[in-house]
Amino acid sequence: MKNDRKMFILIETILAVLALIVASLMMWDKLRSDQDKISVIVRNSDDTQWSAFKYGLRMAAEDHGVEMFVVSTSATMTAEEEEQMIESEIDNGADAVIVQPVPGEESEEMLEKFRNRIPVMLVECATAETEFSGLPVVEPDNHEMGATLAEELLEDYNGNIKGKTLGILSETTDSPKVLEREHGFRNIAEAEGAEVVWAVAGNFSGETETPIGMLPQVDLVVALDDASLTAAGASVAENDLRGALVYGIGHSTEAVYYLDTGAAECIVVPDEFNIGYQSLTETAESLENFFRGMEDRTVSHTVLRKEELFTKENQEILFTMSQ
Repeated sequence: MKNDRKMFILIETILAVLALIVASLMMWDKLRSDQDKISVIVRNSDDTQWSAFKYGLRMAAEDHGVEMFVVSTSATMTAEEEEQMIESEIDNGADAVIVQPVPGEESEEMLEKFRNRIPVMLVECATAETEFSGLPVVEPDNHEMGATLAEELLEDYNGNIKGKTLGILSETTDSPKVLEREHGFRNIAEAEGAEVVWAVAGNFSGETETPIGMLPQVDLVVALDDASLTAAGASVAENDLRGALVYGIGHSTEAVYYLDTGAAECIVVPDEFNIGYQSLTETAESLENFFRGMEDRTVSHTVLRKEELFTKENQEILFTMSQ
C-alpha cells in the first residue's frame, strides 16, 4: 500500500512536470508569434512598381511564419516623415522594419538610432553614395545595371554611338541608387562618343508633370527608374519625344507594356521579387536568433526585349510583377 502511494505521487509529479513543460512551450510559441511582426516602409507603396517586391515579402512571410505589413505611403517622403512612420509602427507592435531610406545624412542618423531598438533592414539602396557599413541592405547592383543599359544600346548600334545625343531622366538626383546607375551608364556611353545633352530629375507624370517634350530634342532618352521609364514610354505613345528612342530601368507591368508596344526599345529589370524575399528572410531570421546579424544581399537583373518577352524565363519575371 505504501509503495502504491509512492508510485502515485511519482506519477503525479511527472505529469505535473510534463504539464509545466507543455505550458511553457505554448507560452513561448505565443510569445514568438507576438514578437514576429515586421513592418515595411517604401515610398508610394501602393504603386504597381512594388508588386513583385510585395509578392516576395508575402512568400517569405509565409515561409518563416511571421506577420508582415506594408505601410501605405505617398510618392514623396522626408526623413522626418519616415521617422514618424517607423515610430508609429513600433508603437503598434512592430519588432523589426524594412525601409527604403530617404537620401541624406539625416536619414542615416535617424535609422542608426532605431537600429539600437529593433532590427532595421534597408532595401533598394544604402543611405549614402559611399558605402555605409552600419545597416544591412538588399539591393541590385545599380552601377552594373547602368552599365548593362549602355551595353545594350551599343549592341543596337553595332558598337558605334559616336555623336548620338542623349537625355537622361530620373526621379531625383540625390539618391545613391540613381547616381550609381547614371555613373555606370555614362562611363560606357560617353567613352564611346555619345553626348549627354541633358540630365533632368523630377516628376514626369500626374498633376505636377514636367513636360518631357519641352526638353531639347535628342536621339535617345535613358530613364534610370521605373517612374521615369513609364513617363517616357507614355510620351513616345503620344508622339512627344520627336522620334527619340527610349531605353530604361524598370520593374512594373506598365514598363513592360511600353516595351511590348514598341514605345521602349529595351528595359533592364532588377529582381524585385528577391529584394522582397531576401530582405524579409534576413529580418525574420534575425528575430528567430538574437545572435544572428543581418547580411547585405545583392540581387540579379535581367534584360528584356520585345522579341524575347514571352520566353519561359521571362514569363516567370512577368508573373511576379502581376501579383
